[in-house]
Amino acid sequence: MHFFREGHGNGKAMAKINVIIPVFNESGSIGHVLNDIPAGLVEEVIVVNNGSTDNTAEIARSKGATVLLEARRGYGSACLKGIAHIRRKPVEQQPDIVVFIDGDYSDYPEQMPDLIRPITEQGFEMVIGSREKGTRIKGSMAPQQIFGNWLATSMILWLFGARFSDLGPFRAITWKALESLEMRDTNYGWTVEMQVKAAKKKLRFTEVPVNYRPRIGVSKVTGTVKGTIMAGYKIITTILKYY
Repeated sequence: MHFFREGHGNGKAMAKINVIIPVFNESGSIGHVLNDIPAGLVEEVIVVNNGSTDNTAEIARSKGATVLLEARRGYGSACLKGIAHIRRKPVEQQPDIVVFIDGDYSDYPEQMPDLIRPITEQGFEMVIGSREKGTRIKGSMAPQQIFGNWLATSMILWLFGARFSDLGPFRAITWKALESLEMRDTNYGWTVEMQVKAAKKKLRFTEVPVNYRPRIGVSKVTGTVKGTIMAGYKIITTILKYY
């Protein structure tokens, strides 16, 4: 399965790619994220403004992104809004691949081709950007994040037999596979829901190393004790829910 569409003349057009970026008060970072997406790679960047009180939306719009408003707070809610936007397109305008990336500039958007390549060249259906396998700048992940990733990926291996090293937010998946997962989670369980469902459906998945740096601004999850506890609880219960 290779994602190349017939182009004009004797060449072939690259896969059609959409990017979904959930954001909440990322005015200091969203411009950098959008600037670093490789030119010509992506057909549409969808920035989902999850109730920001700053000028995140205005900055994203000025950079050429499609900006949607999702007033219902939650990481998953924002991602679902982006998916609904794609679903409303005529079938011939829907993408081959959807990439998810955070808007805080902790990921490296210029590595997007590395995530897409296993799909376009090797027929994988989902690719997780693994911070565990890449280079993490000191302080980019809190100790509780590192432990939580280990615990969650260990549980997925034990319960589903699927080997992941990370629940990283930077990921690529075919539109067909994404639709087949029927994603539901509205907050912290989004990434693990996708991976558990992919394992259950036996999608062809792989991981590629991605680098990671300290985010711009304060994390809405690991930046607070409450957020850390809630995220950890939701991730574990989501894994058990689908077992």
